[in-house]
Amino acid sequence: MTRYFFVILLMALIGIAIVVKAGITMFAERQYWQDVADRFVKENVTVKPNRGNIISSDGKLMASSLPEYRIYMDFMSGEKDEKRRRKDQARRDSILNANMDSICIGLHKIFPDKSAAQFKAHLKKGRQAKSRNYLIYPKRISYIQYKEVKRLPVFCLNRYKGGFKELAYNQRKKPFGSLAARTLGDVYADTAKGARNGIELAFDTILKGRDGLTHRQKVMNKYLNIVDVPPVDGCDLISTIDVGMQDICEKALVDKLKELNASVGVVVLMEVATGEVKAIVNMMQGKDGEYYEMRNNAISDMLEPGSTFKTASIMVALEDGKITPDYVVDTGNGQMPMYGRVMKDHNWHRGGYGKLTVTEILGVSSNVGTSYIIDHFYGSNPQKFVDGLKRMSIDQPLHLQISGEGKPNIRGPKERYFAKTTLPWMSIGYETQVPPINILTFYNGIANNGVSVRPKFVKAAVKDGEVVKEYPTEVINPKICSDKTLAQIREILRKVVGEGLAKPAGSKQFHVSGKTGTAQISQGAAGYKTGRTNYLVSFCGYFPSEAPKYSMIVSIQKPGLPASGGLMAGSVFSKIAERVYAKDLRLPLTNAIDTNSVVIPNVKAGEMREAQRVLEELEINIQGKVADSGKEVWGNTHVAPQAVVLESRSNMQNFVPSVIGMGAKDAVYLLESKGLKVNLVGVGKVKSQSIANGTIVKKGQTVTLTLK
Repeated sequence: MTRYFFVILLMALIGIAIVVKAGITMFAERQYWQDVADRFVKENVTVKPNRGNIISSDGKLMASSLPEYRIYMDFMSGEKDEKRRRKDQARRDSILNANMDSICIGLHKIFPDKSAAQFKAHLKKGRQAKSRNYLIYPKRISYIQYKEVKRLPVFCLNRYKGGFKELAYNQRKKPFGSLAARTLGDVYADTAKGARNGIELAFDTILKGRDGLTHRQKVMNKYLNIVDVPPVDGCDLISTIDVGMQDICEKALVDKLKELNASVGVVVLMEVATGEVKAIVNMMQGKDGEYYEMRNNAISDMLEPGSTFKTASIMVALEDGKITPDYVVDTGNGQMPMYGRVMKDHNWHRGGYGKLTVTEILGVSSNVGTSYIIDHFYGSNPQKFVDGLKRMSIDQPLHLQISGEGKPNIRGPKERYFAKTTLPWMSIGYETQVPPINILTFYNGIANNGVSVRPKFVKAAVKDGEVVKEYPTEVINPKICSDKTLAQIREILRKVVGEGLAKPAGSKQFHVSGKTGTAQISQGAAGYKTGRTNYLVSFCGYFPSEAPKYSMIVSIQKPGLPASGGLMAGSVFSKIAERVYAKDLRLPLTNAIDTNSVVIPNVKAGEMREAQRVLEELEINIQGKVADSGKEVWGNTHVAPQAVVLESRSNMQNFVPSVIGMGAKDAVYLLESKGLKVNLVGVGKVKSQSIANGTIVKKGQTVTLTLK
């Protein structure tokens, strides 16, 4: 019995020891073994793919995913029991203290906003607190900065020996800032969660790609990440936006908005034949008085369009044979009673326009003339007028590639209550709500020989340089009106700009066609007369008139008078049209050069091998040719009577180089290769740099380059 008792006691003690050890492992040593598990055992780990880029129609990167990091220090990594903790702590403290100055000086060079002394105090504070997740730098850092930090002493060790670790974020970047920001759209802070609006949301499934799976496996005494299912990166999207045109439109619009202290401004520039939106600007005034892209007003704003709608009204009457361009209306003194209300022209206080032809009615934007024609011929059957509008598809939603569009509100007697005053006011752009892009689509149909096409923002999806899906031009209405009506309205719209109130929208370089619009903005249930009246001034048209290539709408919401669609919106249209026309202008070189001339071009400073390659292709004489050694050769150029002279120069490793005379591309590349940040001001060649050449490089410093 005694022997059995001791055997049972021994087994009981062993059982108790197992339970105690299990408890210690589960609770006291939980974090340690969790770290071990994370290090050696990982099954079915999701690997996120790279999100596709959005590229402009002229090949520039408009949205891309770039990694950003937060960096941490685990001052207690690898520690287990008390004895080992003391030993590891002593070893780590010794290494950290020995390299503390080097680490802090290195951090200061990478992040100049904090001194080496501040970093030192900060790290010592974390070590004293025995933090396992101590934030080294408060802001997210770039991949380049992260790689620099990883080269520092201690930080270069693996996370279980040195304690340095990072948390990666896939951040969406827009190199051109606010340009077309609302159309491109936004993604969540973690791009893996998807997109919120714009092109990013509409094409999210194409851009985001497919997740992959990996697991950790021991192979030849080493643990490796084994790929089970490789991630598939998202496709790139080729958008229709042209960065140059977008920039032209935004600058011209914002300048006018600031001048008028306007609340909202919209510009949409579209290619006539294809419906490709080359530029779309949506600017709203912030509380600080500056202008920002807050929402996609061009496709969502449901406003009464005003006089730009008169073109559609006159087209219905022309198509039905009720009038001709020479049909005369006596507008009298600019005031005409209509069912208990008075219709007024803008110059009624000056005596009105008297007798006007249809061409002149649109030219001076006569409310009386337009409303009289429509009421006279359709007053007894308003539905016929509305049906005429619907034949031109102006009432149809566009079903755009991006979400958020408003649906035109154009309804006849069958769909709503129709008072006697509804028809005449509807004919001049009230009693209806139409988004700006829908008005533009209608005018684009006139420019496109009567073919109405759907506006588009993306034209192709590309994978590894190969087109995987195209988005062709879609026809909404193959014929919005007869050829006769089309010819008549195009001639009228050309005269509206050439001879009418829309002259500010014209150009001396080419003919412009279009129509102005000025409308009071309703305050909802409060109507138009509550408080200060707000106005919508707009111009919609196309250019050049004879062979239209682009159509455009400019729409501005502003408080109070004066309000003029021609002077305000039309002048913006003219400025943009001339710059876009000049951008597209391509004249043959032979027209400008005498056959006996020797043309030696000015060549920017920069990478000499690239300059030499271009000059050789153009068969231009070169002095001081550069040997093709495979290495970059930087230098200057100057022009000789019969040749371009190339002069190479050496750049010292740790000194700021001179980039005077270089173009932006070469200058930015050379300075960033030295670890410097670059801020550009102006366009052209570099005229000055804020940090002189020969200065010792401090990585992370910002160099401002002035270009002219």
